[in-house]
Amino acid sequence: MDALQAVPGRFVLAYGNIRQAPAEWTAAPEFRDFVRRRITGDDMLGFQLAFDVTGDPAFPEKPAFEVARDLGVAVTTHAAVWGATDDDGIRLMHEHGFMGPETVYVHAATLSADSYHRIAATGGSVSVSTEREQSAGQGYPTTWAIRSHGIPVSLSMDTSVWWSGDLFSAMRTTLGADRAREHLEAHAGGETVTHCALRADQVVEWATLGGARALGREQDLGSIEAGKKADLVLLRNDHSPVPFPVLNPYGHVAFQAQRGDVHTVVVDGRVVKHDHRLLGVDLNSVRHTVERTVEHLRSALGEEAWVNGMDPDVPETKVLDNPYTYTDYRSASTHGR
Repeated sequence: MDALQAVPGRFVLAYGNIRQAPAEWTAAPEFRDFVRRRITGDDMLGFQLAFDVTGDPAFPEKPAFEVARDLGVAVTTHAAVWGATDDDGIRLMHEHGFMGPETVYVHAATLSADSYHRIAATGGSVSVSTEREQSAGQGYPTTWAIRSHGIPVSLSMDTSVWWSGDLFSAMRTTLGADRAREHLEAHAGGETVTHCALRADQVVEWATLGGARALGREQDLGSIEAGKKADLVLLRNDHSPVPFPVLNPYGHVAFQAQRGDVHTVVVDGRVVKHDHRLLGVDLNSVRHTVERTVEHLRSALGEEAWVNGMDPDVPETKVLDNPYTYTDYRSASTHGR
């Protein structure tokens, strides 16, 4: 909370505790005290609960959902993470009446059509974290599967410790993953795709208005309209050969733009970045804090564990079945790899 409030931005903290069962930590007096002291209804810092539903028929997460309802806050949950959560969790949430428009389902990558129907019917949204799903195996990024269900989508990074923390990358990788799957499915049936279903304007909307919808704030955030909050990201298109000509603005943002193109950021009418520089943030102090944190972790882990964690063993290569045939030219030449 201190860190979020120290940054001149707009945030939502989804509080969770992986060390205890949801019913346990949401009932703890320390948690209630934290909510009482720190959650003040500040427009710049929203609040949710974050916990997963295991699919246990006893539905032990029910008390945590009831706490969320009592507090009047939404729940964000890792749904359909390969090997961890599945359709049973969605079914239990639905049967007990804990699925609604405010619920955010993160990943939702390995669900059946029945579960997607339940999410669509109750108005929930899916947070797609393509970089994470591609690299960490939660499941294939789910936009290709849910497009036909009309489920609202937002884009996320899951964690900026492992991935880019960059919504430009999120837009680009999500487009690439969805289109790759569309081509693969078509090829398996002997067909060719010439016009992809997912377009650049859709992922730009997911990265902006989609996030506002997921947080229940599409009425005042997420798009440039009279009466909405002045939260703006302004890109330059005259500082390098890359950004012009801008013939298709959505395509430009999704495929060509990057963090370095962000010239100015306005949050709630306040300029917090200008001329590519953050305002009101002491980066040297932040850098020093992060360096001390890394030093502490390295010391606590020990050098051997640190090195092994930073450079883990590479597993043996496995030959996977696929519909294509490759030729290995390495034995003929070592040039032009």
